Amino acid sequence: MGKIKVVSVGCGIIANEWMKNALPRTDMEIVALVDIRKESAEALASRYGLTCPTFTDVATAIQQTNADVVFDLTIPASHFSVCTTAINHGCDVFSEKPMAATMTEARDMIRHVERKGRFFSVMQNQRYNPNIRALRHLVHSGAIGVPGYIGADFFIGAHFDGFRVLMDSPLVLDMAIHTFDQARFILGADPVSVYCHEFNPFGSWYSGNAAAICIFEMSDESVFCYRGSWCAEGASTAWESSWRVTGEKGTAIWDGHSAPYAEIVSLSGQEDKFIRDYTRIESDYK
Repeated sequence: MGKIKVVSVGCGIIANEWMKNALPRTDMEIVALVDIRKESAEALASRYGLTCPTFTDVATAIQQTNADVVFDLTIPASHFSVCTTAINHGCDVFSEKPMAATMTEARDMIRHVERKGRFFSVMQNQRYNPNIRALRHLVHSGAIGVPGYIGADFFIGAHFDGFRVLMDSPLVLDMAIHTFDQARFILGADPVSVYCHEFNPFGSWYSGNAAAICIFEMSDESVFCYRGSWCAEGASTAWESSWRVTGEKGTAIWDGHSAPYAEIVSLSGQEDKFIRDYTRIESDYK
């Protein structure tokens, strides 16, 4: 079996991260680069020593290279057109998050994938951090009992150039999806309903709403609360967010940087209704 032929679409900053991981592989090759600005595709090719052709049109690139897979590394507003074009031309798709800019587009993309029998995967890398896996293990070990509440704080002053500054919902659409996926991973549960209030605080340098409060009801009957801002100057959280999971027997904490831990009710026999003894435990995840 020959190498998988990949057309990579979108040659902005995030494309560098994909190239660093894709190029060392021996089972695939980048056969074309596509960007609406041809000079961006040519610059990316030069940066990584690629000799493949560059294009401004996805369909043309697929047809001329007989590609198997498309990497969709474009802005969220372009995901629908890139994905459906790739699927309709017989390619599988690996995409940057989010899946789509709207639910209508997302559902239509799924219909295309199912009708054509293709494979479509959306990148979610933050669930592979060793410390979040340790937190999940701590929660699922039963140490804190059945979780009833999970909360994530994300506060960073991110001064971007480009499309994010102009988006209507830069935080919720382009970043919070990571944190929402992390909550699903930590709990092993999916959302069944959500209330979201997004807003643009004073001092924001974004055109659209750069902050949001979201309350999710989860399929395990717990509640997930997200508080976030991309225009919060000072006292930044980690990009992985700061987490608290409260269960029947205690609470698990992860600051997004160091290893998680939990404090659980001690079995010392303390009966004071206002004061409890707690034991700190570390995750034994390897």
